[in-house]
Amino acid sequence: MTSFVHAALPLAVGFSAALWATSGFAAETTVHVSLWDMGPDSVMIDDMHQFGMGKGMMADMNMALMGISLDVATVAAGKVTFEVSNGSTDLIHEMVVSPIAARDSTLPYIADENKIDEDAAGHLGEVAELDPGKSGALSVELTPGLYILYCNIPGHYIGGMWTVLTVTE
Repeated sequence: MTSFVHAALPLAVGFSAALWATSGFAAETTVHVSLWDMGPDSVMIDDMHQFGMGKGMMADMNMALMGISLDVATVAAGKVTFEVSNGSTDLIHEMVVSPIAARDSTLPYIADENKIDEDAAGHLGEVAELDPGKSGALSVELTPGLYILYCNIPGHYIGGMWTVLTVTE
Protein backbone atom coordinates (compact mmCIF):
# COMPACT_ATOMS: atom_id res chain seq x y z
CA MET A 1 0.00 0.00 0.00
CA THR A 2 2.84 2.39 0.83
CA SER A 3 4.39 2.05 -2.64
CA PHE A 4 1.04 2.91 -4.25
CA VAL A 5 0.77 6.13 -2.20
CA HIS A 6 4.34 7.14 -3.07
CA ALA A 7 3.71 6.48 -6.76
CA ALA A 8 0.36 8.27 -6.85
CA LEU A 9 1.45 11.37 -4.93
CA PRO A 10 3.54 12.91 -7.76
CA LEU A 11 0.68 12.29 -10.19
CA ALA A 12 -1.82 14.01 -7.88
CA VAL A 13 0.49 17.00 -7.35
CA GLY A 14 1.09 17.31 -11.10
CA PHE A 15 -2.64 17.05 -11.85
CA SER A 16 -3.46 19.71 -9.23
CA ALA A 17 -0.83 22.09 -10.66
CA ALA A 18 -2.15 21.59 -14.20
CA LEU A 19 -5.74 22.15 -13.05
CA TRP A 20 -4.74 25.35 -11.19
CA ALA A 21 -2.85 26.69 -14.24
CA THR A 22 -5.85 26.22 -16.53
CA SER A 23 -8.58 27.32 -14.12
CA GLY A 24 -8.22 31.06 -14.69
CA PHE A 25 -5.87 31.82 -11.80
CA ALA A 26 -3.16 34.16 -13.01
CA ALA A 27 0.25 34.22 -11.43
CA GLU A 28 1.28 37.37 -9.62
CA THR A 29 3.16 39.89 -11.73
CA THR A 30 5.77 42.33 -10.46
CA VAL A 31 6.33 45.65 -12.24
CA HIS A 32 9.47 47.60 -11.37
CA VAL A 33 8.72 51.33 -11.35
CA SER A 34 11.39 54.06 -11.40
CA LEU A 35 10.48 57.62 -10.42
CA TRP A 36 13.03 60.06 -11.81
CA ASP A 37 13.75 63.75 -12.29
CA MET A 38 16.48 66.05 -13.53
CA GLY A 39 17.12 67.67 -10.15
CA PRO A 40 15.51 70.33 -7.96
CA ASP A 41 14.73 72.62 -10.92
CA SER A 42 12.61 69.91 -12.59
CA VAL A 43 9.38 71.51 -11.34
CA MET A 44 8.80 75.05 -12.54
CA ILE A 45 5.06 75.49 -12.00
CA ASP A 46 5.02 79.03 -13.40
CA ASP A 47 6.64 77.89 -16.65
CA MET A 48 4.64 74.68 -17.25
CA HIS A 49 2.23 76.22 -19.73
CA GLN A 50 5.08 77.11 -22.09
CA PHE A 51 5.35 73.39 -22.86
CA GLY A 52 1.83 73.40 -24.32
CA MET A 53 0.17 71.51 -21.48
CA GLY A 54 -3.41 70.77 -22.26
CA LYS A 55 -5.90 68.70 -20.29
CA GLY A 56 -3.36 68.52 -17.49
CA MET A 57 -0.85 66.53 -19.56
CA MET A 58 2.48 67.24 -21.20
CA ALA A 59 2.04 67.92 -24.90
CA ASP A 60 5.67 67.01 -25.69
CA MET A 61 7.00 64.27 -23.40
CA ASN A 62 10.49 64.78 -24.89
CA MET A 63 10.61 68.03 -22.91
CA ALA A 64 9.74 66.34 -19.60
CA LEU A 65 12.20 66.97 -16.79
CA MET A 66 10.77 64.15 -14.70
CA GLY A 67 8.97 60.91 -15.36
CA ILE A 68 7.98 57.37 -14.50
CA SER A 69 9.65 54.39 -16.17
CA LEU A 70 8.37 50.80 -16.09
CA ASP A 71 10.31 47.62 -16.82
CA VAL A 72 7.23 46.28 -18.68
CA ALA A 73 4.38 48.13 -20.41
CA THR A 74 1.92 45.22 -20.55
CA VAL A 75 0.94 42.67 -17.90
CA ALA A 76 -1.68 39.94 -17.50
CA ALA A 77 -4.79 40.58 -15.42
CA GLY A 78 -4.59 39.53 -11.79
CA LYS A 79 -2.52 40.54 -8.82
CA VAL A 80 0.11 43.10 -9.81
CA THR A 81 2.77 44.26 -7.39
CA PHE A 82 4.44 47.56 -8.15
CA GLU A 83 7.94 47.79 -6.70
CA VAL A 84 8.57 51.53 -6.76
CA SER A 85 11.90 53.33 -6.28
CA ASN A 86 12.49 57.05 -6.15
CA GLY A 87 15.70 57.63 -8.09
CA SER A 88 15.77 61.33 -7.27
CA THR A 89 18.55 62.75 -5.15
CA ASP A 90 16.51 65.85 -4.27
CA LEU A 91 12.74 65.46 -4.67
CA ILE A 92 9.97 63.47 -2.99
CA HIS A 93 7.85 61.47 -5.45
CA GLU A 94 4.92 59.05 -5.25
CA MET A 95 3.08 56.65 -7.55
CA VAL A 96 -0.72 56.53 -7.83
CA VAL A 97 -2.65 54.01 -9.96
CA SER A 98 -5.96 54.93 -11.68
CA PRO A 99 -7.95 53.25 -14.45
CA ILE A 100 -8.42 55.16 -17.71
CA ALA A 101 -10.71 54.56 -20.69
CA ALA A 102 -8.16 55.48 -23.38
CA ARG A 103 -4.55 56.65 -23.69
CA ASP A 104 -5.73 60.21 -24.36
CA SER A 105 -8.15 60.27 -21.41
CA THR A 106 -8.31 63.47 -19.44
CA LEU A 107 -7.85 63.14 -15.71
CA PRO A 108 -9.67 65.53 -13.35
CA TYR A 109 -6.99 68.18 -12.76
CA ILE A 110 -7.21 70.72 -9.95
CA ALA A 111 -5.37 73.71 -11.46
CA ASP A 112 -5.23 75.69 -8.21
CA GLU A 113 -3.42 72.80 -6.51
CA ASN A 114 -1.41 71.67 -9.58
CA LYS A 115 -2.45 68.04 -9.13
CA ILE A 116 -4.99 65.35 -10.02
CA ASP A 117 -8.18 64.90 -8.02
CA GLU A 118 -7.36 61.31 -6.99
CA ASP A 119 -10.85 60.51 -5.70
CA ALA A 120 -12.51 61.68 -8.92
CA ALA A 121 -9.89 59.77 -10.96
CA GLY A 122 -10.83 56.55 -9.15
CA HIS A 123 -7.41 55.81 -7.69
CA LEU A 124 -6.79 52.18 -6.76
CA GLY A 125 -3.90 52.79 -4.40
CA GLU A 126 -0.55 54.48 -4.10
CA VAL A 127 2.98 54.36 -2.81
CA ALA A 128 2.91 57.74 -1.09
CA GLU A 129 5.61 60.33 -0.60
CA LEU A 130 8.85 58.45 -1.11
CA ASP A 131 11.89 60.39 0.04
CA PRO A 132 14.83 60.54 -2.40
CA GLY A 133 16.46 57.14 -2.78
CA LYS A 134 13.66 55.28 -0.96
CA SER A 135 11.44 52.44 -2.18
CA GLY A 136 7.97 51.06 -1.52
CA ALA A 137 5.48 48.58 -2.91
CA LEU A 138 1.79 48.34 -3.77
CA SER A 139 -0.20 45.23 -4.75
CA VAL A 140 -3.56 45.53 -6.52
CA GLU A 141 -5.89 43.26 -8.48
CA LEU A 142 -6.14 44.62 -12.03
CA THR A 143 -8.68 43.65 -14.68
CA PRO A 144 -8.02 44.01 -18.42
CA GLY A 145 -7.79 47.63 -19.53
CA LEU A 146 -5.57 50.69 -19.29
CA TYR A 147 -4.15 52.18 -16.12
CA ILE A 148 -2.27 55.41 -15.60
CA LEU A 149 0.53 55.56 -13.07
CA TYR A 150 1.32 59.10 -11.96
CA CYS A 151 3.03 61.19 -9.33
CA ASN A 152 0.58 63.53 -7.67
CA ILE A 153 3.01 65.76 -5.80
CA PRO A 154 1.98 69.30 -6.91
CA GLY A 155 3.37 70.05 -10.36
CA HIS A 156 4.85 66.61 -10.98
CA TYR A 157 2.05 65.12 -13.10
CA ILE A 158 1.93 68.11 -15.42
CA GLY A 159 5.74 68.04 -15.44
CA GLY A 160 5.67 64.63 -17.11
CA MET A 161 5.45 62.13 -14.24
CA TRP A 162 2.94 59.68 -15.69
CA THR A 163 2.86 56.59 -17.86
CA VAL A 164 0.29 54.07 -19.05
CA LEU A 165 0.18 50.35 -18.22
CA THR A 166 -1.82 47.93 -20.38
CA VAL A 167 -3.45 44.94 -18.67
CA THR A 168 -4.48 42.01 -20.89
CA GLU A 169 -6.61 38.92 -20.22
